[in-house]
Amino acid sequence: MKPTYLHAFTKPSRTEFVTMVRGEGARLYDSEGREYIDGMASLWYCNIGHGRRDMADAIAAQVVKLESYNNFDPFSTDVTDRLTDKLHALSPIPNNRVFLCSSGSESVDTAMKLARLAHVQAGQPERTIIISRGRGYHGSNFGGTSAQGLPLNKIGYDPLVPDVTQVDPDDIEALSVAMSRDGSRIAAVLVEPVQGAGGVFPPTDGYLQGLRKLCDQHGAFLIFDEVISGFGRLGTWFAAQRYGVVPDFTCFAKAVTSGYVPLGGVFVGSAPLRALEADSAFVLRTGYTYSGHATACAAALKNLDIIADEGLVERATHVGDLVSSALHALHRDGVLREVRGDGAVWAAGLHGHHDAQAVRDIAMRNGAIVRGIGAETNAFCPPLVATDAEIGRLMDAYASALHEHVKTVGA
Repeated sequence: MKPTYLHAFTKPSRTEFVTMVRGEGARLYDSEGREYIDGMASLWYCNIGHGRRDMADAIAAQVVKLESYNNFDPFSTDVTDRLTDKLHALSPIPNNRVFLCSSGSESVDTAMKLARLAHVQAGQPERTIIISRGRGYHGSNFGGTSAQGLPLNKIGYDPLVPDVTQVDPDDIEALSVAMSRDGSRIAAVLVEPVQGAGGVFPPTDGYLQGLRKLCDQHGAFLIFDEVISGFGRLGTWFAAQRYGVVPDFTCFAKAVTSGYVPLGGVFVGSAPLRALEADSAFVLRTGYTYSGHATACAAALKNLDIIADEGLVERATHVGDLVSSALHALHRDGVLREVRGDGAVWAAGLHGHHDAQAVRDIAMRNGAIVRGIGAETNAFCPPLVATDAEIGRLMDAYASALHEHVKTVGA
């Protein structure tokens, strides 16, 4: 029977799936009773692990009190205000305000809109160009699709949002040339500090600092897409703190609730805020029905408390060291072409004749979930609550899968 659910980022012709039914910490169980170590925190987001009773209790308590209410003029909800106060204090951007939505894709599109809008309000409506990097993934709404540096994800959706262009992901000179050519028309530069879904590429030394200088020089805003890197993944609350660069906007989602309820948002810094707040009669005409959704905010508050109370920001460095050490051992053995990563997000770069999707499938048969990105990359982003023994099982299963694949196709 053809499935009724049309799965995202999947061949529509596919009819068989691994159906997950239960999770506990870093472990998952499918409908056939098989156990897996979750090496991807589902999809880069479940930092606190699966199946937590304390999260369920916090969510249920909010639903009983007030499941949600809209936050359009003139309303707010108390739990929404508590969350934005907490996020404001954690943010890498001083003097920020917090816009809330329901996903990373919405957060990116919102940041792009607000960047253009702030220039309009500042009397520079000609500033419409948004520059992003090759290899970047910025969600699947129209703005984020337009800003993607992954060409396959754009096929079939033209025409995309105009005045959104990409440059080489590592060449600061290419960005400098683009900004010099169109400096007076540039609204913002949009980047992932660590490129995640495109294959896990940390920034080269000085690259993010160079972005900040170029944006200041040309009057453009700097947008960090921290949908993956935010909330402890790199051993700091945000990548901006890890690399010592302060953006004008920060997009977040995923680990803000560890995926227990969908939530996303944007930190808006002082420079765009000055423009948006200058005219007391101006109305911000953007938002979503579920912006500031009370139950999602309650989930986020509990999740952030867990991350802090259990020291998961600090643990990310240890988790990442375990994954990195295992991958570097495979690299020294010659079965990996390269190893990339930072904090607790890593990638194995395979040799060109190997197949990352095939290795992923063998690893799953071995009881480990890793992600295949294209043909040559396997990614790792385990829950930060994973025990050392679970990380060991994950990496042993991956090593066995890789060696089995090498035996099949050749070294």
